[in-house]
Amino acid sequence: MKKEGHLIQNIVPGSIAEEMEIEAGDLLISIDGNEIEDIFDYQYMTTEEHLEMLIRKEGGEEWLLEIDKDAEEDIGLMFASGLMDDYRSCSNKCVFCFIDQMPPGMRPTLYFKDDDSRLSFLQGNYITLTNLSQKDLDRIIRYHLSPINISFHTMNPKLRCEMLHNRFAGDALKKVDPLFEAGIEMNGQIVLCKGINDGEELDFSIREMMKYLPHLRSVSVVPVGLTKFRDHLPKLETFGPAECGEVIDLVEKYQKICFEQHGLHFIHASDEFYLTAGRPMPEEARYDGYLQLGNGVGMVRLMQDEFDRNLKSRLESGLRPEPIELSAICGTLIYPVIQSMADRIMEAYPEAKIHIYPIRNDFFGPTITVTGLLTGRDICAQLTGKPLGKVLLLPENVLRAGEEILLDDMTRSQLSDALQVPIHTIKSGGYDLLDLIFNQRGIYE
Repeated sequence: MKKEGHLIQNIVPGSIAEEMEIEAGDLLISIDGNEIEDIFDYQYMTTEEHLEMLIRKEGGEEWLLEIDKDAEEDIGLMFASGLMDDYRSCSNKCVFCFIDQMPPGMRPTLYFKDDDSRLSFLQGNYITLTNLSQKDLDRIIRYHLSPINISFHTMNPKLRCEMLHNRFAGDALKKVDPLFEAGIEMNGQIVLCKGINDGEELDFSIREMMKYLPHLRSVSVVPVGLTKFRDHLPKLETFGPAECGEVIDLVEKYQKICFEQHGLHFIHASDEFYLTAGRPMPEEARYDGYLQLGNGVGMVRLMQDEFDRNLKSRLESGLRPEPIELSAICGTLIYPVIQSMADRIMEAYPEAKIHIYPIRNDFFGPTITVTGLLTGRDICAQLTGKPLGKVLLLPENVLRAGEEILLDDMTRSQLSDALQVPIHTIKSGGYDLLDLIFNQRGIYE
């Protein structure tokens, strides 16, 4: 049974809520007599200039408060959960699911599969539509929540049922139609599995998704990630260089068609396809403003362009850095790009000695080549005894968001102690490495 009301965790100082003597620990019961399901109901209802808010105090007393405010003025309530509701978990059993390939014994949050349309809007998560109810659909349209990010994977209904192991997965694609008709902006993704939804199936899916242009503004094609923990799971294979090239050729064919017809390139192959195929990244204009950056589409191009601009600006300034020796780690896939940047820095500024170390992913297996899935134990094992210089630079995406913990629960300080070197986290942009070399005090701030 759902608990009545929403727990107020804190009050914004100087706000309407403080003035009305609402306190942390109180419950928000209703607004204008309406039950509040989640943050979207709350935000929608509190845009009114005149409203009645029912508050239940900790002792059980209920206050009906009349509030007059400006339309965009915040009341000042902060809730225990940013969503004001429980997260909805995924009901599918996708053949490519990364969480199903996780080893046992890791922290519980790593095993939670979300498939919540509200998180799609709030955090950019992708949803499969399989547990999107008619009520959810109506609310998205009513509140005009966009963008909504959708995991299509295939537009073949029968194949989608097989890939998601959900007999309703094919019919769920029909929910895109009312979103399109309501003008809801959408983005899509396809996790590409060799021999399943690639080739002719991918060609078909792209053509079908093009029917939702321009409201479906972008679709990323990303290769399936396969760990060594796939016992009792469907057999899948990685894409080789030639096969990655075939995916790129197909995607780029449709990019030209989409741009001619709609002014958007629309369909994008992830950076991993280009790196594996050994092909240069597309120019910046083909990313349509980097709509799929969070899916690994355009990150390398953006980093390279930022680096080029920064290096050019530094050279034109005539300034030189203080001598320094440092080291940095990265995944094996991006290593050639990072090493090339380091080589150009050292050529321009011999005062800087930079060691770039590609870390092989022994924890998940060698087919996992991205930086963001590296663990502390692999970094520690492969850097022990190596020259690390004054400081080791750790990409911030190997740490849990907002915390100092790596994927295997090793802390940054534990890694620093084990390697006997200070560790500084660094963003993955093209400005950051060169900026640190010129602002070495920032390493220890």
